[in-house]
Amino acid sequence: MSTFVFDIETVPDVEAGRRLYDIEGLDDKNVGKVMFHKRAAETGGSEFLRHHLQRIVAISVVLQTPERLKVWSLGDADSPEKALLQRFFEGIERYTPTLVSWNGSGFDLPVIHYRSLLHGVAAPRYWDNGAEDRDFKWNNYLSRYHERHTDVMDVLAAYQPRAVARLDDIATMLGFPGKMGMDGSKVWDDFQAGDIEGIRNYCETDVLNTYLVYLRFEMIRGRLTDKQYSQACEQVRTELKKEDKAHFTEFLQHWDAGN
Repeated sequence: MSTFVFDIETVPDVEAGRRLYDIEGLDDKNVGKVMFHKRAAETGGSEFLRHHLQRIVAISVVLQTPERLKVWSLGDADSPEKALLQRFFEGIERYTPTLVSWNGSGFDLPVIHYRSLLHGVAAPRYWDNGAEDRDFKWNNYLSRYHERHTDVMDVLAAYQPRAVARLDDIATMLGFPGKMGMDGSKVWDDFQAGDIEGIRNYCETDVLNTYLVYLRFEMIRGRLTDKQYSQACEQVRTELKKEDKAHFTEFLQHWDAGN
């Protein structure tokens, strides 16, 4: 079985904002401001946009198979959103992996669903709940309580909203690097500045934190021994050193400092 850990980064879908709010004559930055303002008025303070108004600009993954471990961002910096979604679902079609996320049920997957609906991206394996493959009736990607998609945050919180925790908090608590000074609230500014590579690099460090927390989770539920857990962590270190990228080097330095 392969493991496919994923994380997305998003910005306001300003084109949808223009259509929904009948905004004309404003640039993207100011359309975004209107969208945030309307959301804050709707919620009483929070500017966090609804799922269908989030546009995906990066999807980063850790793919772990019996043969290899790989960390990367799907597509290229200039890949359109539809291409990122197609590559995401192509991985599921190819490997039928265990999907792993942190709050994927609450955020990442609903966003992916709406954006796939917008772009018409077909994903029959992902959406199957037993009609095509009988095994998927009892373990599919859509059920909250099935393992084919394991939302580690949701499981650790025992599916209780009051018990959820931020990935940064849990990763840091466990001695992993955490956010390293970056967070999702800065993505919109970086996107407007044209720093897509920076966003993709940040997304890769986020998905690495998720994978490391997942390994720890696998240990406490008895699927990895202490030795196997240590070996899996060492495999991550080896892979990041091999890649020799600045954000991976920084990640390793923070990791070493936390232990």
